[in-house]
Amino acid sequence: MAMDVMPQQDPESRRPPEPSPHGPYAMPAEGATAVPPPPPTLRTTLRRAAFGAVAAGVLLTGALVAVPDGKDDHPKEPGPVERAEAAATAGSPASLSDLTALIGDRQKWVESHPADAPSWATLGSAYVEWGRRSADAAYFGRAEEALKRSLEARPGERGNGEAWVGMAALANARHDFLAAKRWGETVRKQDPTTWSVYPALIDAYTGLGDRKAATEATEKFGELRKGVPALARTADLYRGQGWREDALATAREAADRATAPAEKAEALHRLGELAWERGEPEEAVAQFDAALRTDLGHHASLAGKARALVALGRTDEALAAYQSAITRLPRPAYVLELGELYASLALDGDARSQYEKLGELLEQAKTAGVDESVVRARYESDHGDPAVAVELLRGQWRRQHRSAAVADALGWALHRAGKSEEGLEYARQAVDMGVRNASYAYHLGMIERELAQYGPARRHLQEALRTNPAFSPLDAPKAREALESLGEPPPGGPGDMQPPPPPPPPPAPEPKREAKPEPKPEPKRESPKPEAPAPAPSKTAPAPSKEAPSSPAAVEADASKSP
Repeated sequence: MAMDVMPQQDPESRRPPEPSPHGPYAMPAEGATAVPPPPPTLRTTLRRAAFGAVAAGVLLTGALVAVPDGKDDHPKEPGPVERAEAAATAGSPASLSDLTALIGDRQKWVESHPADAPSWATLGSAYVEWGRRSADAAYFGRAEEALKRSLEARPGERGNGEAWVGMAALANARHDFLAAKRWGETVRKQDPTTWSVYPALIDAYTGLGDRKAATEATEKFGELRKGVPALARTADLYRGQGWREDALATAREAADRATAPAEKAEALHRLGELAWERGEPEEAVAQFDAALRTDLGHHASLAGKARALVALGRTDEALAAYQSAITRLPRPAYVLELGELYASLALDGDARSQYEKLGELLEQAKTAGVDESVVRARYESDHGDPAVAVELLRGQWRRQHRSAAVADALGWALHRAGKSEEGLEYARQAVDMGVRNASYAYHLGMIERELAQYGPARRHLQEALRTNPAFSPLDAPKAREALESLGEPPPGGPGDMQPPPPPPPPPAPEPKREAKPEPKPEPKRESPKPEAPAPAPSKTAPAPSKEAPSSPAAVEADASKSP
């Protein structure tokens, strides 16, 4: 059985060549794309050499090469192009080596068959997948050109729905979820049974924060395309709704049933992500390692492993894994994570270098039409200008990008910009969407603490650390410090869970002293006659009060004793 030697080759030999100097959207006049076909694999080279030797023997001897009698008991093993086509037909990912072979095959074909709309659509979709899997946004421009050529050869209304599906996938890759929704819904309206459009619709609805539509699209995809692809999408749906047990069970079933290496690696990677999110870094490392053993080209698992190694305190290994992952898959989010890891180790110079690299990648993405506003806002909120982050994320919200990730980032940016009251609503929305994300709970707890809502703050900070005690090398220690500063809740439960105490009664007024009326001067009387007795005292004179008036101290004491 022949072995595929592509994964053992140097990574540069498996990458399509560098983009044309004419720019990412330019098409060369002499060919289908600015990217020539990739070099042949060793297997292809040996097969061509063998064929050449046989042909030479035929020419020398003047004889025909005879086909052996009888049937071949072993069916021909599919080549990389056939494997990539089979993966696309099944809705599964292809390995990078197979995807490279498919790109080269379609490039060569459309050069001599420029009116072949399906081949242009296949080439464009392959470019989208290559750009997404390699984090090389320049290939999104080539994908757009190829898909447009397909639609020129045959419009979507005349049955070229696959080119429309490719445009939806391209919009998702550029994080333009509203455009992806429009392309996808156009295909669905034309033919609701086109199963290939539903993954693009699921991604678009998820990016827009439309959970109901994403759920319906996932269910429809499961009806039309059963098997590992449907299980994978269902597991992602459960994960986004916070149903951890259901997500884990479905993801395990997908991993058990996956057979192709790329499909298996993707399923194992999903298990690693789930383990990381629930605070089990040892299990996460094991799953990511299994994914890498299955497919060496699954570089996202290398970044996932680095994240889990940090949680285990294996910092040197984590740094090496991050650097290796970024070299092969330079996604801005990974560069930001590495920069924050350096910052947590007080390696400020190395952190600044990563932040500078992040800025370069973000500019490249912007030039290629990729919207990385969320990643940039995360950087600005904690390491730059929070006001810039707020502006970026308000723009996302206006574009209806209202996922949990955008809500969380906007809430935190507003808090960091001194607008915690407004940020609280967005942070609550992110948590209420159901995603079990420790960072979301941490952000909400810190905002509540700032607003003196100590009971909810304590609860959400505890939730963050309970969900994943090492969710961030920078923020997890801050969460613990904030929780310690809040102290223990008051006896009987958090104070905000009890009815408010009745207001104290107003102090009793000090009784006024009654002034004694001065005795009226008696009128002069004539001298009584000697024989008359002396007059008795007047009964109308005011008698002294039987109770003396209270003093101010006694009043305060009485007021303090009053209920």
